[in-house]
Amino acid sequence: MKKVLLVEDDLVLQNLISEYLEDYNYLCSAFSNPIDALAFFRENPDYFTIAILDLGLPNMDGFDLFKKLKQIKDIPIIISTARDDIGNKIYGFELGTDDYLSKPYEPRELVLRIESTLKRYNKADLLQIQELSIDINSSRVFLNGIEIELTKIEKEIFLLFINNLNKVISREDIINQTSLKYDTKNRTIDTHISNIRYKIDDGSKEPKYIKSIWGIGYKFFYDN
Repeated sequence: MKKVLLVEDDLVLQNLISEYLEDYNYLCSAFSNPIDALAFFRENPDYFTIAILDLGLPNMDGFDLFKKLKQIKDIPIIISTARDDIGNKIYGFELGTDDYLSKPYEPRELVLRIESTLKRYNKADLLQIQELSIDINSSRVFLNGIEIELTKIEKEIFLLFINNLNKVISREDIINQTSLKYDTKNRTIDTHISNIRYKIDDGSKEPKYIKSIWGIGYKFFYDN
């Protein structure tokens, strides 16, 4: 279930939005005081999927809250406000708001804006390489939609490749940039590479992804 941080000091509107979002399978944590919302977010930065902020708030302006939240984590944020003048809208988009919704509006429109925003974020966080999908945030790897179970060292090597697409990675780099450097008894790089190839359906004779560079190391091929 997607989790929404809602900061709205109009309690009637807050309840209306919360109940409506929950009808669309969003779990809404609502605050009327931005200081309380900020404190909770600071302690739980990975809990929320998206934030909805009013601007005219007590104790702290909504734009200030926006900047403080973004300093903690780059979470998608939609501004929901009665400030519909062009100056506030421009400033909001300059700060990096994902959408700006002027009150009054139908709750259904807010749901559509949330869905649209999350689609943009999900696309940016998902790397697609042929049959492979890599979730950048969680470091999860999928082959044709099915998650691949990699060991700790296999995942470290795989992510090293993903962070250096189309670049030659030496065997020394693989050792020095993974936990292999702490394991002097188990530096069998070829075995780990072979296991990764097997799990991502990558043949060693005609590899689609991991290519051996003779005398140097490996390269993860990405044709975008």
